[in-house]
This record gives sequence, C-alpha cells and structure tokens, in this order.
Amino acid sequence: MFTFKNNYYLYIDNTKLLNLNLIKKRSKFNIIYRNNLKDNNFERLRIFRNRCKKKSIKFFIANDFKLFQKIKADGLYISSYNKSLKYLNYKVVKIGSAHDTKEINTKILQGCKSIIFSRLFKTDYKNKRSYLGVVKFNLITYQNKGSLVPLGGIRLNNLNKLNKVNANAFVLMSEIKKKPAVISRLF
Repeated sequence: MFTFKNNYYLYIDNTKLLNLNLIKKRSKFNIIYRNNLKDNNFERLRIFRNRCKKKSIKFFIANDFKLFQKIKADGLYISSYNKSLKYLNYKVVKIGSAHDTKEINTKILQGCKSIIFSRLFKTDYKNKRSYLGVVKFNLITYQNKGSLVPLGGIRLNNLNKLNKVNANAFVLMSEIKKKPAVISRLF
C-alpha cells in the first residue's frame, strides 16, 4: 500500500481543501495551487503560503506571475495549454504539464524543471478515455531523459503500481478531493 518517492505533488484549487497537519514527510511535498476562477483571496493565500513555508512544503502558483510575486511562492506551474515562452527569462523554479511529446518539448523550451505527464492510469473523465499505462510511460521517460512526473488515475487501489514507474515523484489530484485524510495514510 505504500509508495516511496522523492517528491509528491498535490493539486489544489482551494486552500481549505488540504489540512497541512496531515502531511508528515513535509520536505517531500509540493503543492500546486491552480484556481481558474480568478477569485483569489490574496490574504488567505498568503497565510496558506506562510504555513507551507513553516512546514517546509513548497508552494507553486499556476500561470499567474503577478500572484506568484505577490505571495512569494516557491515556483511557477505552467499548464499544458500555456505555450507562451514569456516565462523563459524569469529565474524561478518552473514546473510544467504535458499530454504528449510535442507538449513535453514545449515545456523543456519553457525551462521547466519537472514535467507532469498525464494520464498514467484509466480515469473516469467522460471525454478522456486513453491512458498510457506503466510500460508506455516508462518508454516516454526513457526517450525524453527528463524529469517526468505521472498524473492521472492514481488511486489507493493502484498505488503499488507506482513502484514500477520510472519517476522520482507522482501527482495526486482527485484522490485528495474525495478523501482529504488519505494523505496521512499514503506516505
């Protein structure tokens, strides 16, 4: 039931969603805040960011350099749909996301340290039926010689399969939304 990696990434769109006290191996966690509604409560984000900093949890902001600067986040997350090279000149830690090899190359050009690559396992999304599986993911990781991080369909029942994945980290998204307390049991 346990999977040990160097880093764990957690997607959140609401700071109330995650109880930071449940996270035990703090220096291994990275939280990616991506709120597409643009109704950011700066004060609440700043407080959450400071709590992350006290607990040695890295905090990334998605696609918003001004918000990144305002709350002094640890890095910037660049979504797969963001093809702009304007972030290239910024000397910040960048994480990107991709769904195919063309997008992986774009993220490499954008200077991303890690690239979140999806879909590893089958998901329940209506229009997204294809997924890679462990073997294809490992082949793509080998071809790109990059730091690819798997995302998609990672649940409690297939967590042991992540031991076979050639990656130093993985990303959780929907499993956190379903059961926030699951974080303390996973690692």
